[in-house]
Amino acid sequence: MNKLENARNDINIIDEQLAKLFVKRIKAVQCVIEYKIENNMPILDEAREMTVIKNNIEKLDNKHLEKYYEQFIINLMDICKQYQKDQL
Repeated sequence: MNKLENARNDINIIDEQLAKLFVKRIKAVQCVIEYKIENNMPILDEAREMTVIKNNIEKLDNKHLEKYYEQFIINLMDICKQYQKDQL
């Protein structure tokens, strides 16, 4: 296997792991939805979002990737908010 094939194989493995983690995250989001419904809470919690972004960026070892990882987290949260809206 050449360098390109190895990299693509790694990406495929990572994508498989991401898919499983995504499903796990959506299950947790479902619990959030249930709690918000029971407590008449809005979907958007800007303070929580800022905390999630900050905490995740702090965990990043490669500071050159911060702006990309921040966008990744924001996009993920946007998808989860849309899921919550669709469930309500």
